[in-house]
Amino acid sequence: MSTDLNKNPWKTLQSEVRYENPWIQITHRDVLNPAGGPGIYGVVHFKNTAIGILPLDEDYNTWIVGQYRYTLEEYSWEIPEGGGIIGTAPLLAAQRELKEETGIIASKWTQILELNTSNSVTDEYGVAYVAQGLTFGESEPEDTEELIVKKIPFAELYQMAMEGKVKDALSMVTIFKAKLLMDEGKI
Repeated sequence: MSTDLNKNPWKTLQSEVRYENPWIQITHRDVLNPAGGPGIYGVVHFKNTAIGILPLDEDYNTWIVGQYRYTLEEYSWEIPEGGGIIGTAPLLAAQRELKEETGIIASKWTQILELNTSNSVTDEYGVAYVAQGLTFGESEPEDTEELIVKKIPFAELYQMAMEGKVKDALSMVTIFKAKLLMDEGKI
């Protein structure tokens, strides 16, 4: 076992793109595993950064977004989320997504986390923000979005996450991190 934590113990023998669209690329890889044995690996490469936003007003109310998620075949309540092109500032994508999905513009932005959403099969990277100093306008959802925006107290959103009524990973991690920061008086 190597003591160099940055040394990749896997060896890629061959890599072939099996599927690609504007959002993802899937490759099949023939590999040698860390023990030197042959194996395969499927890798999903995301072409966007995952962006999550928790808007909070001065009374700790927030806005969540409900939509039917095609992949899961079920309705989902989430924080406002979207994608930002890799290589561009995630904050700009967050500002765009919040306005697009809720009509909210924020004057104060605090990045509260970075994460890898599912690092066993994807390279998707995410960033989440708390947005404060809110002003309100009209939302501008994309053609692919049929959204319901709901204002609720943050405490209710936290309870929804604890009860499994919010299951989206980026939403949950953002909610739990925000709760810790609130309890510490940092938000």
